[in-house]
Formats: sequence, structure tokens, C-alpha cells
Amino acid sequence: MIDVALDIITKYPHLATLPSNFGVPLESLSLMPSAFPSGCLFGLTLSIYVARGKGLRIQLPATSTQFCIDIQNEESNEGNISKLKTRVNRQTLLEILGIKELYEIKLNQLYAIKILHCMCRAIPQSIHPSVTSAFFLGIIQGTVELVAELGKANNEYLFLKSENNYGRSIFSLAVQYRQENIFNLIYGFQTNRHIMTIYKDNLKNSILHIAGLMSPPNRLAHISGAALKMQRELQWYQEVERVVIPSTKTELNDNSDQPHQVFSKEHNELKKQGETWMKENATSCSIVAALIITIMFTAAFTIPGGNNQNTGYPMFLHKTQLKVFVIADVISLFSSTTSVLMFQGILTSRYAEEDFLKSLPKKLMIGLVTLFISIAAMMVAFCAALIIMLKGQIDIVVPSVVLASFPIAAFLWLQSPLLIEIFMSTYGPSIFNRKMKPWIEL
Repeated sequence: MIDVALDIITKYPHLATLPSNFGVPLESLSLMPSAFPSGCLFGLTLSIYVARGKGLRIQLPATSTQFCIDIQNEESNEGNISKLKTRVNRQTLLEILGIKELYEIKLNQLYAIKILHCMCRAIPQSIHPSVTSAFFLGIIQGTVELVAELGKANNEYLFLKSENNYGRSIFSLAVQYRQENIFNLIYGFQTNRHIMTIYKDNLKNSILHIAGLMSPPNRLAHISGAALKMQRELQWYQEVERVVIPSTKTELNDNSDQPHQVFSKEHNELKKQGETWMKENATSCSIVAALIITIMFTAAFTIPGGNNQNTGYPMFLHKTQLKVFVIADVISLFSSTTSVLMFQGILTSRYAEEDFLKSLPKKLMIGLVTLFISIAAMMVAFCAALIIMLKGQIDIVVPSVVLASFPIAAFLWLQSPLLIEIFMSTYGPSIFNRKMKPWIEL
């Protein structure tokens, strides 16, 4: 259907801003951020192709009003059937690998961009109500391609204020609705970047005051845990703080509040929830780590096979399995001790706002990693002890070793998503693109 829409808008570009029973086409396009590259979320397989640069070179098919029918004789039917089978097998392979899905996504994105370009060429030079509505809808929805193209088509739209949102400017709206793709456009201004941040709304809120407001729930729904949500809110506030002029940090709004006071008031409840979330995780994990300490400390003095009554040394002192047991026991003991110390550091933290940015996530991450190491080392020590005591009884040792791997796999399955999310939100790539290429001159 999108190719039909492109044909129609190419022939009748004035329809872009013309109201109809289905709404204004430009407004409908602004509500479709997933149709553009910036709003498309790939699955695991497709993300690998994109990340490794194995993108597909796709061109829009040429439109044609002519067609032909190839009539062949019966002698060529067998060859055609063979070619058809090969083509079907190839299509099946492309579907399994996900390349066909990636191709269709990329093709639809090209169609959407082409439609947008056609619409932007047809918009009036003066401010048009339908274009203004589509422009602000694009900001709220995060359709960055549409916002950028409309801004290039007419610079006046970049200085408009939304009357439905207390007269806020485009970047204030981007911060309010936490649309980082829109906010990143501010880094693409070659000059006068700070001019875009000095505007205030009808309540005298600067863009930094608005950064102190609570995010819309849908923008935090994909983040696990209140502590990580608090971290994301702090990242937003600090990023906006980087681009404003220094005097903005102490300006007052109609309620005589400075930006940091607005942030503290708005996020007080989230901070309490983050503290509770952190303490619950730290408490439950520290109990497990303390049990491992107790077990491994006791195991260090109860060597498998016992000791020699004459010398006092272990019976299997020179066995490789005993060395593995001792090393694994030491690793498990010290890693679980480190884990307990990290979780105790979380429990005794002061829980200031800035602690949620790096200090608390780092402690939780180290605690989870060392806890996993201690569990894995404990299972290795258990398997080594079994091999020593049940030497030669493969029918018992092998199933026991397999069963011992289940707790390790279960811990990875349950905790690795959280661990990866903490690492990526703390040390991973930022959602803000400070190296955006210049895209407009004012």
C-alpha cells in the first residue's frame, strides 16, 4: 500500500496538507515514527546484520504503466519448473536468515522518506495550520526525519511555540516527551545553538525546568527497576544542563523554583522507589552470598578423601582434581565475600540523587558479577569433589556434573538481562548524539 501512496502523492502533491475523512496525510505520516529508520527497532538477527554493516543496497522499483506476458511452449516447462524450485528454495533461505524481512523493512523506509520529500516540496512557504500540527505531532512522537525536513523546508517552523503545551518551543517539547532523536537535532546547528534553549513557556519554565519534570510513563516503561529509571532521568537533566547557558541553571519559574528544585520535587517518589528496589535486590543477593561464604569456608577444612593420619596432609594431595577443588573453593569464597561487601555498600548508601547515576548501578553490577562467579566456582568445586570420591563411576559423575550446571544456567537466564541493562545504561553508548553532523544553518 505504501507504494500506492507514493504514486498518488507524486502525482498530486497538494494532497499532503489537504484534510480528508482519514485526516491530513502529513499529520498521519508524523504519527508513524516506526516507518522511518530512526524509529525502527530491529530484532536480534536483523540488528546483527545492521551492526556489522551488512546492509542491503535497495533502490525503489521504477514505476511503469506497461506490462507484458511471456507465452512459452510446452518444451520449456520442465526448465521453468526447475528454475521455480530454485527460486522458492532461495526465498525460503532468505526468510530463515531474516534477510527478506530486512529488505522489506528497508524498502518501506525508502518509500516513507520519498513520500516525505514529495510532501515537503509541496508545502506552502508561509506557516500553514496543517503543517504546524504535523510538525508538533512529529516532535511528540519522535518522528525526527519529518521534523528535520519540515525545518529545512521552512526555518520558521523551528521557532514556533506549541499553544497546546504552554507555549513551549520545539526542543522544550522534545525534552518534555523525552524524545532524544528530536533533542539531538540541537547538536546539528552550526551556529546559534544556545538561542534554541533560551525560550521559556507561559509558566516561565526554561528548558532545564522542563528537564526536571517527570517523564511520560511510556518513555520509562521499557526500563527495568525504579533505580535505572531514576538514572535515565538524571542523564536527561545533565544532558540538557550541558547545552544551556550558565544563567539558566539558577532561573526561577512562576513558582519561584530553580530547575534542580523542580527535579527534586518531581522525582522524590521515584527516588524512594529506586531506594526500595536497590535495597530489596541487595538484601536477597547478600543472603545468597553469605550462605556461599559459610559453605565454602567449611569446605576448605573438610578436604574430600580426608587427611593422612601420619602426616596430616590430604590423601589426594597430588591429584589434579584436588587442586581444582581448592582453587575453585578459594575463588568462590573470595568472590562471594566481595559480593557481600558490595551489597552492604548498597544498603548503607546515602541514596542521594547523583548516587543513582553511576555509584549505585556500579555497586549492583559488581555484586551480581561476583555472585555469579562464586556460584560457578562453587559448582566446579562440587564437581571436583564428586570426581575424587566417585572415581571411575562415570554413570554417577556425569549426570551429577550436568545437574550442577543448571544453577549456573538459571542464574544467567534470570540475572543476565538485568546485568546487561545496567552495564549498557551506565557505560554503554549514550542516547544523545553530540557528534551529529550539521544539518541546517540559521
